[in-house]
Amino acid sequence: MHVQEWLETVPAVAVYALVGVVIGLESLGIPLPGEIILVSSALLASQHGDIDPVILGACATAGAIIGDSIGYAIGRRGGRPLLAWLGAKFPRHFSEGHIATAERSFQKWGMWAVFFGRFVALLRIFAGPLAGVLRMPYWKFLIANVLGGILWAGGTTAVIYYVGIVAESWLKRFSWLGLVAAVLIGVTSMLVLKRKAKKATAQAPVAEPEAVPAAD
Repeated sequence: MHVQEWLETVPAVAVYALVGVVIGLESLGIPLPGEIILVSSALLASQHGDIDPVILGACATAGAIIGDSIGYAIGRRGGRPLLAWLGAKFPRHFSEGHIATAERSFQKWGMWAVFFGRFVALLRIFAGPLAGVLRMPYWKFLIANVLGGILWAGGTTAVIYYVGIVAESWLKRFSWLGLVAAVLIGVTSMLVLKRKAKKATAQAPVAEPEAVPAAD
């Protein structure tokens, strides 16, 4: 069953809770389809009056911010052994190559890696725990976390919701082609920022290891 079709069978309150929990767990460092759940819920809100897009966006934002903060605390406490443990449990997402790529992004961009990480699937999972492991000052992390969470979660909800409204109107006047065109426009506008952020992280230079002085 498609995610949106399944969500139609869930009460509005449960949808709010589901979105907040899934996004929170994803931000904490657990590989889950948070973005798929958020997009499907926002599109569902545009077609059914039971789901309030403002409450939905608020729950998504809260989940993103709280989840990232918990991930930061776990990463700061667990350190690099935590990354090794995650690599053993989730080798597809926490491989050494992925960790190295995320770490280079943090070394170059600092708190902006947390902010733009919201728009890149890989960094969205890593941002909180890795910021803690690398001992990023919490005030810097918190600012980037809050701003990124609001822009990503709230912005995604707003864009998809209004795309759904436009798509429904076009669907009544024309055909299913209107729905496809409207969704493509909305998704494209969202992907522009994601693509730029991903390109910036890919171009981050590899940090050269510091030379260790020979012992006397």
